[in-house]
Amino acid sequence: MADREDIINIAVIAHVDAGKSTLVDAFLRQSDVFRENEEVVDCVMDSNDLERERGITIYSKNCSVIHDGVKINIVDTPGHADFSSEVERIIRTVDTVILLVDASEGPMPQTRFVLSKALEIGLKPILLINKIDKKDQRAEEVVDEVYELFLDLNATDEQLDFPILYGVAREGKVSRELDDNSENIEPLFETILEHTKTYPNLDEEPVKMQVSALAYDDYIGRLGIGRIYQGVLRQGDSYIRVNTDGIEHKETISNLFVYKGLSRTPVKEAHSGDIVVISGMPDLSIGDTICDPMHVEAMPHIPIEEPTLSMNFNVNKSPFAGRSGKYVTSRNIKERLEKELEVNVGLKVEPTESADCFKVSGRGELHISILIENMRREGYELAVSKPEVILHKDENGVKVEPLEEVVCLMPEQYSGTIINALNLRKGTMVNMEEENGYVRLTYEAPTRGLLGFRTQFINETHGEGTLVRRVSGYIPYLGEIPQRMLGAMISTDTGTAMTYALWNLQERGALFIGPQTEVYEGMIIGESARNIDMDVNPLKNKKLTAIRSSGRDEAMLLTPPRVFSLEEALEWINDDELVEVTPDSIRIRKKGLTAQDRRALYREKMSAASRG
Repeated sequence: MADREDIINIAVIAHVDAGKSTLVDAFLRQSDVFRENEEVVDCVMDSNDLERERGITIYSKNCSVIHDGVKINIVDTPGHADFSSEVERIIRTVDTVILLVDASEGPMPQTRFVLSKALEIGLKPILLINKIDKKDQRAEEVVDEVYELFLDLNATDEQLDFPILYGVAREGKVSRELDDNSENIEPLFETILEHTKTYPNLDEEPVKMQVSALAYDDYIGRLGIGRIYQGVLRQGDSYIRVNTDGIEHKETISNLFVYKGLSRTPVKEAHSGDIVVISGMPDLSIGDTICDPMHVEAMPHIPIEEPTLSMNFNVNKSPFAGRSGKYVTSRNIKERLEKELEVNVGLKVEPTESADCFKVSGRGELHISILIENMRREGYELAVSKPEVILHKDENGVKVEPLEEVVCLMPEQYSGTIINALNLRKGTMVNMEEENGYVRLTYEAPTRGLLGFRTQFINETHGEGTLVRRVSGYIPYLGEIPQRMLGAMISTDTGTAMTYALWNLQERGALFIGPQTEVYEGMIIGESARNIDMDVNPLKNKKLTAIRSSGRDEAMLLTPPRVFSLEEALEWINDDELVEVTPDSIRIRKKGLTAQDRRALYREKMSAASRG
C-alpha cells in the first residue's frame, strides 16, 4: 500500500478578472511543475478556447503542487456570476480559500457571494490583495472594506482573524507587508501551511466520497470529480453509489486518477483528503456519495441553483440553412444538448410542442451563450430566440422574478446616461460614490430589465466602464419593461447587397452588413433610426447610363457596419426575432420571413394577449 501524503486542498476565489488564473500559474511555475524546455502559456488552467479568448474561467479546474512535503490540491474557480453553482460545490471540497481582491476595485458583488459560501461552511480564508502595482491602488482601504464585508456576512472571531498578503500575481510575487520586496510567492506557501491544518488521516474509516463536479472523456465516458472524505478508494473495487434521491446502486470504479501538477495520473488507490477522478459509473451525478458496501451513509445533498433564464433552440430554417453546418437536424441538436447535460448541471433542457424546438434554461445569458458558441464551433446550426426570464410563484402564490445587484464603475461624464438607463429598466439606486473622476453606482434591478444592458453600457461609456452583476434574490413581478426602442431594417429580397442601396439606406439607420453580403427576405440588415420596422431593398443598384456624374460615384462612402458578437445579437433582438447561428455567420432575422407571415404572427400575438 502506497504511503499517504499530507494533503491540503485550497480554492482560489474572487470576482471575475481579479487574477485567479494568473495566481494559479504562479503556483505551478514556482513548484517546478513544468519541464525546463516546456513552453508555458499564460492562464494555463483556462484550457478551453473560449476561456482563452474571453479571458474568463468558465469551468472550475484542478491541479496540484508539492511544497515542503505537503501535497496542495488547487482549484481555480470561475468568477463570473453565471457560473456560481460551480463555485458553491467546489468550496465544499477544500480546507481553506484564498480570497483574491483587486487593490483598486476592492470587493465586488461576486466577491461577496463566493466569500459568503466559504464562511457558511466554516472555512477560514486567507486574504490576498492583488495588483498592488496599479497606479490607483488603495490596498489599505480595500483591507478595511474586506473587514466590513466579513462583519456583514457574520464571520466568527476566528474567521475575522485572517492573514493578509499583498501581491502582483502577474509577476509571481507575494509579500506579507505592503512595502516588502518579495521575489516569489513563497510567503503565500508559508501562510497556507501555517494557517491550514493538513487533512486528518482517516484511511482506516469506511470509504466515503462525494461527487462535486462532472467531466466527460470520449474514451472512458462520464467522470466524477470529488474529495475522499474518509477511507481508501481502490480501482476495480465495488462500492455503493447513493444518489440525491437516496436510491442505492452497486457500482465498480473502472479508472481512478489523482492530480499531479496539471495532469490526471492513473493510480491503483487514493487516500482520505485527496481530490480524485473516477469513471465506470454512467449515471453518476453531482452530490452522489460513493460508500463502503458495509457502511452505506449518504452525505448531505449539494443544492444546485435554479436557472434564471431560458431560450428556445430551433432548427435553422432560413433560406441559407445547411450551407456551412454539419449538424442541422432536430435529432443532432437533441443529442448535443443531452451530451451537455452530462456535465453542465446548471442547465435544463425541456421539449416544446414543436419537435424542432427545445427550451434551454440556464443561470444567465453568458451561461447559455457559451453553450451556443461551443455548438457553433463544433459545426451545429440553429436559430435562437430572445432570452426570457423564468418567473416563479412564491409561497403566497404571488408572481416573482429574479433581482440582481448591479455595480457600474465609469468615468463621471457618463454617469447621468447610465443612471437614466437603469431607472428606465426599473432599477433602484442603492449607492453612489465618486472618486478620482470615476463614479461607482450600485443598483438593484430585475434580470428582465437588464437584458441587453451590457451592450448599451459598453456603448454609452465608450468601453471605459466596468459592469458587474449577480442574482441576489426574488421580488414581486414589476410589470412591463420597455424593449428595444428602435425598429429593424428588414430585407425584402434575397441576393447580394449593393453599395448603392446601402449608401442610400445608411441615412435611415445603422447598418449591420457591408456590400457584397448575401441576404435573404426577412433578414435584418440594420437598425432603423425610428421606433418602427422598415422593409428595405438592399439589392437595388444604380441604373446604368452613358453619363457619369462627376465625383458622385467616388463619394459613395459607407460607414463601417456594426458587427455583433453572439451575446450582443441575443441582447439586441426582440420577441418576434431570432439569431441564426452557423459555423461561419451570426445573422439576425424576423421569425416571419415575409411581410404576410409577420402580419399573421402579430395578429396571433394580439389575440393571445386579449385572451390572457
